[in-house]
Amino acid sequence: MTIGTVRRWLWGCAWLALASVSSLGAVAAIETDALTATDVVTLRAVDGAKISPDGTEIAYALVVPRRPFEEDDGPAWVELHLVSSDGQSRPFITGEVNLSAIAWLPDGSAVSYLAERDGDEHRTLYVLPRDGGESRAVLDLEVAVGSYAWSPDGKFVAVLAKDAEDKEKKKLAKKGFNQKIFEEDLEATHLWIHQPGTTGDEAEPRRIELAGSVSELNWSPRGDRLVVGLAPSPLVDDNLMARRLHIIDVKSGEVTATVDHAAKFGAARFSPSGDHLAFIAGEDLNDPSAGRLMVVSTAKGGTPRQLLAQYPGQVEAIDWLDDSRVAYIGSLRTETEVGTVAIDGERSLLVAPGIGTWRALSVSRQGSTVALIGESANHPRELFRWVAGSSAPQRLTDNNPRLARIRFAKQEVVRYQARDGLELDGILIRPRDAREGQRYPLILVAHGGPESHYRNGWMTSYSTPGQLAAARGFAVFYPNYRGSTGRGVAFSKSSQGDPAGKEFDDLVDGVDHLVASGLVDRAKVGITGGSYGGYASAWGATYYSERFAASVMFVGISDKISKVGTSDIPNELFLVHDRHWPWESWQLMLERSPIYHAHKGRTPLLIMHGEKDTRVHPSQSMELHRVLKTLGKTPVRLVFYPGEGHGNRRSASRLDYNLRMMRWMTQYLQGEGGEPPPTRIEYPRPKEETMSDDDGEKEDDE
Repeated sequence: MTIGTVRRWLWGCAWLALASVSSLGAVAAIETDALTATDVVTLRAVDGAKISPDGTEIAYALVVPRRPFEEDDGPAWVELHLVSSDGQSRPFITGEVNLSAIAWLPDGSAVSYLAERDGDEHRTLYVLPRDGGESRAVLDLEVAVGSYAWSPDGKFVAVLAKDAEDKEKKKLAKKGFNQKIFEEDLEATHLWIHQPGTTGDEAEPRRIELAGSVSELNWSPRGDRLVVGLAPSPLVDDNLMARRLHIIDVKSGEVTATVDHAAKFGAARFSPSGDHLAFIAGEDLNDPSAGRLMVVSTAKGGTPRQLLAQYPGQVEAIDWLDDSRVAYIGSLRTETEVGTVAIDGERSLLVAPGIGTWRALSVSRQGSTVALIGESANHPRELFRWVAGSSAPQRLTDNNPRLARIRFAKQEVVRYQARDGLELDGILIRPRDAREGQRYPLILVAHGGPESHYRNGWMTSYSTPGQLAAARGFAVFYPNYRGSTGRGVAFSKSSQGDPAGKEFDDLVDGVDHLVASGLVDRAKVGITGGSYGGYASAWGATYYSERFAASVMFVGISDKISKVGTSDIPNELFLVHDRHWPWESWQLMLERSPIYHAHKGRTPLLIMHGEKDTRVHPSQSMELHRVLKTLGKTPVRLVFYPGEGHGNRRSASRLDYNLRMMRWMTQYLQGEGGEPPPTRIEYPRPKEETMSDDDGEKEDDE
């Protein structure tokens, strides 16, 4: 070895040492001021809030994800908490519990909820005194309770549940006679009326016979009627597209009025006098989303009228403020507002757009206090309280104190023009330490539906990279392409009959806008999304392959023809998306399928799917993977999640998904590309939550 060689070797050692110190410093910085993968899958969020009748306390559900490697895997726990008007929160039911459907008894003396507690065989209705004590089960139907509603006097409870399991059928199943008749052996949901505290024959819940499967449930203020949703069968498709609202007499069980409106339906609420019914529904049967606010006479039923006929956004939650005004949450493009609308159509604002991003509301009996669930660019869903006369809601909870130490990247609303001149918008998160004049890799996130849209709130989850990617030097863009909600019915219908047409051209046009702005490197653009967003990701990896350097497809569509025959929503697909059946337009459906353009694919594609998905069958992912693998022109990998459906619920599945997604994008947008990374993931253990850019992967043992 020459002297020069030795010097170069020594210099190399010194350089490696300096690089190691620098790398450790970068890791330490990420640990303290940036989100980690474990952070993302363990963030807590408020999910469901009900204000007490007197407005002094709010009961809310807190979603507490399980911590990987510290707890047994499974879906998040859901706890019950109460917070008073002074902002003091007290845990009511915590730990390894999973409750739902929080409500107050009408006199405010107790909180009720559904849960399957120790010793229960099914989800049961419980009541817990407001002042504390032990929860008490109030009925046992021998089957899981689906939902419930208390009568105004608190003496009765209406319950939705299926019939008890047939004992003979259960015995036969143990002997191996457990065959399933596809979509014919589903159990309908029935309506039951129960009077807690009674004995003898009266203690048995009374079933009200109705033609169909029941959903939606709300009492009239006098307690003599109920509004219910009735679908002709328990099929998901029928519940979406064939459900209708009916008002029934509680004593006789007879239908007294029917709402003459064919569309998707959301929440329905009686006015305080009981004379009117307000509900959320689609404008017509071809409206992809229940987003219009309507009102109808409860005495006559019939054809409803829209209270916000010219509203440019979408109504997403309602509650009566008083007998003449309905409080609502409305989405307007990327913002939300809280407002009221009178029976005569006069509208006013309680919380203007731009103050927060609101998800749900609950109004006190006097209408002077409103509980809200809201989020922002810097925190997921938290509990807020609005009091009449105030300009902005007061935040009551802080369930993720770690976020106070996070240095967030800049998040902003971006507007751009599609190639046909249509104005579109989306949410952009810039790279956290972006420098003027430098171009960055971009991850484009396409939302599902397409009847949904992105709001300017919390944008980071296990499947949407958001701030996690921004801290690693990525720009992240969430476009609201045509067909999205939040801009009125005409806009949400504008993509119908043209799948993967102008709607997905809008995605590319958004990328071009960001390239033209100087922020994005055109050669380093990735695309990801779930469901319809997975369809967009598959389209980007095939038809638009020359525009995307990486793609991560989640529970996505690859074959529009076979999708109709394998999904549980064929009529919904026809009525609010495709507007024609495959046999009416074979060639169009074929050409709008990513599988048809697979031979063009040069984009490294990571496909992930839940094995139990009934909405988008796993065969959609299998088809595209098999064809791309056979063609052998681009890296492709398929990951299945056992037990998961149309999206991942368990913490381990979510963590694994997030790591694989970020590793794929990092390798093909920031790294050297090449063959797919190892199949094995080195998961972050406790005290090792921060990963280097290669996620600490090890080579396969195989």
